[in-house]
Amino acid sequence: MNTVEKIELMEEDVPPRMAEEQRIQDDVPWGVRIAAAWSWRVIIILAFLGVLIWLLSHVSLLLIPLLVAALLATLLRPLHNLFVKLKFPRILAAITTLIVLIGFVTGLLWLVGQQLVQGFSEMASQVTEGLFELVTLAEETAAGFGIQISADQINQGLEEGLTYLQDNSEAILGGAMALGSTAGNVVIGGILALFTLIFFLADGRKIWDFLVFFAPGKHRPAIHGAGRRGWTALGSYMRVQVFVAAVDAVGIGVGAAILGVPLALPVAVLVFLGSFIPIVGAVVTGAVAVILALVANGLVNALLMVGVVLLVQQIESNILQPVVMGKAVRLHPLAVILAVTAGTTLLGVVGALFAVPVLAFVNRAAQYLVKEEWRGDPEAKAMERLEKEEAIKRAAQKEVQEAEEQASLANITRRLKETIPGLNPDRPGFGRRRGASTGTMTRTESQSDISTEATHSDAHPDQSATIAEEDHSRPEDEGRRE
Repeated sequence: MNTVEKIELMEEDVPPRMAEEQRIQDDVPWGVRIAAAWSWRVIIILAFLGVLIWLLSHVSLLLIPLLVAALLATLLRPLHNLFVKLKFPRILAAITTLIVLIGFVTGLLWLVGQQLVQGFSEMASQVTEGLFELVTLAEETAAGFGIQISADQINQGLEEGLTYLQDNSEAILGGAMALGSTAGNVVIGGILALFTLIFFLADGRKIWDFLVFFAPGKHRPAIHGAGRRGWTALGSYMRVQVFVAAVDAVGIGVGAAILGVPLALPVAVLVFLGSFIPIVGAVVTGAVAVILALVANGLVNALLMVGVVLLVQQIESNILQPVVMGKAVRLHPLAVILAVTAGTTLLGVVGALFAVPVLAFVNRAAQYLVKEEWRGDPEAKAMERLEKEEAIKRAAQKEVQEAEEQASLANITRRLKETIPGLNPDRPGFGRRRGASTGTMTRTESQSDISTEATHSDAHPDQSATIAEEDHSRPEDEGRRE
């Protein structure tokens, strides 16, 4: 049989369905198989992330305060440690830190509020004049393109706007009620964030150790170290971001004050708060300063304010972000802008605010795990040794427990055997029945022995006498033997 006949015979032995599947596998290129294997795994991961984000969006009232408390805890940790060094109890140090934070924010809002009240009262006439100037500018610009805009058309547009507001008053009222509900959620979330912040400052390490306890024992040191490194990176990001926001606020605020833009201090505070959304926040809040300059001081002043905002943004992008922020969290500007865009798309303003901090945490934790830095981490090594010692103790306790259980089981088995006659090999089972039968057999045998002896004695009297003498002599012999 040649090779071709053997192959044909093997093909005849294979079922048709298996042969068809094997032919399909042979026809699919190896690269396509790898791509398909990666594809369904990636699809499952994306589906999991989508479901996770959907679930988290339903607990945003709980999740957002926790994230805010975590960011504030990383930012306020140095101040809390200072109070602890001053011999404050940890919980009292956390409460004192919280009081300092509330006092700072309250003073800032009070100062900004005063500036807003005074500025808006002074700007009322300027805003009116600015609006008329905008209308005139719009008419001139339209005339330059051959479009005529009259005051009647403007008035007609205003009347149409008022009519639209009246027709949609119910929808606007519903939006206002929704805004009121959102404001209530903000108040509740703020209280929850402050309450959580106290315990994050006082017992943050204990909370983290408790969470790490649920990880598998052999992976616990690596996960613990990755979390610590990520938390450190998050703290560095927050402190650097405060510095960057302060630089943006001072630059735009001082520029607005020099150019005579009203509400320079509130604008600076707004820029400071908006700068916590990287790249995007400072641009949007800077646009507010430009609009104020345009309304209050005219087009030339607004263009100068645009130059100030762009100059501050260039300093941030080319100096602060690469030098300061890059060394702190090691995030590329492209990664930052993509994270902000993705966060804004998924969760709105909240996503834009937390996208970069979460990215900084994940980036540093992933580097720690990928580079296996826990092998050279003293704290991770100490934790690994502790885990091994505890594993040995648990194994020893398990052996002792098993030995005690075996001894207890053997004791129970022995007692059962002693209690139940049929289970004890050293004692004859069911002694009364066997004793009774033995006694019966003994009496029968004795009677037969007596009759036999009588017969023998009648037949051979000499032998009987001899036997009697032997019987009398046996006790004496036995005594001598003893």
